[in-house]
Amino acid sequence: MDTIKKTIERIGAPDQVVRKAAEERQKCLTKPEGSLGALEGLSVRIAGMQGSLTPRAEPGAVFVMAADHGVCVEGVSAYPPEVTAQMVGNFAAGGAAINAIAKAVGARVVIADLGVATELPRDMAVHRRKIAYGTRNMAQLPAMTRVEALRSIASGIEIFEEELAASPFAIAAIGDMGIGNTTAAAALASVFTGRTPAELVGRGTGLDDRALERKISVVERALALHRPAARDPVAVLAAVGGFEIGGMAGAILAAAAHRIPLVVDGYITGAAALLAAALAPVSKEYMIAGHLSGDRGHGFMLSTLGLEPLLNLGMRLGEGTGAALAMGICKAACAVLSSMATFETAGIGGKL
Repeated sequence: MDTIKKTIERIGAPDQVVRKAAEERQKCLTKPEGSLGALEGLSVRIAGMQGSLTPRAEPGAVFVMAADHGVCVEGVSAYPPEVTAQMVGNFAAGGAAINAIAKAVGARVVIADLGVATELPRDMAVHRRKIAYGTRNMAQLPAMTRVEALRSIASGIEIFEEELAASPFAIAAIGDMGIGNTTAAAALASVFTGRTPAELVGRGTGLDDRALERKISVVERALALHRPAARDPVAVLAAVGGFEIGGMAGAILAAAAHRIPLVVDGYITGAAALLAAALAPVSKEYMIAGHLSGDRGHGFMLSTLGLEPLLNLGMRLGEGTGAALAMGICKAACAVLSSMATFETAGIGGKL
């Protein structure tokens, strides 16, 4: 689709001149060099992304993409598919964890239906981009057509663009909702990281040992059936992905095109980040890993992307919760670079 192609063509590398200047400014601030640890490098990265020595990480927006998964019929989740729509309603009502955390860090929550299996109430405040009523069972058929895969990515771009135009933001994050989506994420991750399903598949919403083995087997069967290859990222998404994963990948591409830092959440968003990086490698330069998920395999995703997580709190909820929490760290990093005095301006005679 033209939307995807044009967005990728607009993605440029971060400003290396500004990045170097930010590194030099960090050395002049009234503190021992390196004493703020990873916060210093984070501020430098964001400065390069935004092309500014006074970077900003507020206001923020968290994009929560929702869709259902046909693979649930294989018994890969401890929860029924109906929970997807119920949780979307909870997001819209402001009662979910992501709502509480986003409010705490001063970010708004943007909700999008890319493939929830039921119709949502007309008065619910969501972006309506339903591609289908859930994907097909990837263990038996491709999860979606190539056209649907492209639509999901383009929809994520369009939602991001619409929100940015309506109410600009300086930083964004992605989150997910979709019962069964850890199965799709594991399959995608296996293709893009080269790791086996046994290394990547986790317990998701709380599977017992027997169900975990079944889930691993389902991913193995799907990959053996479709044999998706990383050289064609759209085909990988079509074979074993999810509509919300494509949508989140689109949001990442849009953020990179606008030079906006994008905070990646956990396991499912990690799969979306791998997809975005496969479509446009330079998009990795605009990704920030919010946290290391408690889900097995997330570390392999981050290492493939070359990202270090800001937090490691054992979180594995999804929804964008870890990414939203990390937004607060990004705000602090920007404040340090933008607001601290230098030795010269503070009248301090030498480095500490």
